[in-house]
Amino acid sequence: MSASTGTTGTPKAESTESAELRALQAALGAEHAAVYGYGVVGGKIGQARRADARAAYDAHRARRDELARSVRDLGGTPQAAAAGYALPFAVPDATAAVRLAAELEERVAGVYSDLVRAGTGARRRSAAEALREAAVRAVRWSGESVAFPGLAERAAATPTASATPQT
Repeated sequence: MSASTGTTGTPKAESTESAELRALQAALGAEHAAVYGYGVVGGKIGQARRADARAAYDAHRARRDELARSVRDLGGTPQAAAAGYALPFAVPDATAAVRLAAELEERVAGVYSDLVRAGTGARRRSAAEALREAAVRAVRWSGESVAFPGLAERAAATPTASATPQT
């Protein structure tokens, strides 16, 4: 007897796993972009917020490494970081660096909301935790919050939530 299939005719397990792998790769790409972005933030941020920027940078590096392991666990090859990423706006000073940090966190939260939807088990729990952490950091940077981080913003966002790699 054949495996159970979803509405597209593909086996449910394969379809779920590939959706989860795609969401993991998207989250990995967002983390690569966040690590790059925090490099810019760190170069422009004022002394008072430098510890916050360093903590966020370290958190994104750790999540990036965790996601790369998860991609490998599902049999994929983790996407590599781009050499550079296009920033959403110029970052000439500390005020712009704070705005960039908030934007990075909002974008990462949006991608993690996709991973929460696609993930299962421990990966879903980890994605939900990452979403929460990004939402909290976004609020700390911007001073503003939204009811459901990563959801409303995604409806108005462009197709990708991560920064655009420069080639």
